[in-house]
Amino acid sequence: MGGDDAGFAEFVVAEQAGLLRLATLLTGDTGHGEDLLQTALLKVYRRWGRVSRLEHPVAYARRVLVTTHTSWRRRLSTSEQVMETMPDRAAPDSAGEVDHDLRVALQALPPRMRAALVLRFFADLTEAQTAQVMGCATSTVNTQVARGLARLRTVLAAPRDALAPAPPVTTPRNTDAPTYTWIVREDLP
Repeated sequence: MGGDDAGFAEFVVAEQAGLLRLATLLTGDTGHGEDLLQTALLKVYRRWGRVSRLEHPVAYARRVLVTTHTSWRRRLSTSEQVMETMPDRAAPDSAGEVDHDLRVALQALPPRMRAALVLRFFADLTEAQTAQVMGCATSTVNTQVARGLARLRTVLAAPRDALAPAPPVTTPRNTDAPTYTWIVREDLP
């Protein structure tokens, strides 16, 4: 384990808000962002003896966030997904003042493109730092950012109703086609 618990606690206090914002923007949900951050901080704590000696331990934490999120997305793409209905919210989101339409538009992007945009513009990393966190070349970051910005401009320029999920289409049931079961959890916050 870590060894320098006080040093890790200081690191968490100093960096938690920025890391939570990054995690929330990656996942698109405050609750999932908190879960992602907790998982990432656990991974960082396990290696804290080595991480604390790095010049920029927060860069390592960001990298862990992005790779853990990518791992979660891969796992979810091959398993059952829990869907929930969104209740009306009385208070603004605690992860920052990111516009709801922007959050929805970000979620429509592929995970790596979303990660590039979030790291560049919300975590305020340079192209080189973003490339290091994502484990790719700087040119890949530039391409992902350019394509992501183009998609965001298109989506955000559309009428506001275009951001809402489309109503389900009812078609005659084909009994030979595979069926999929979606679990809707009404009791989730």
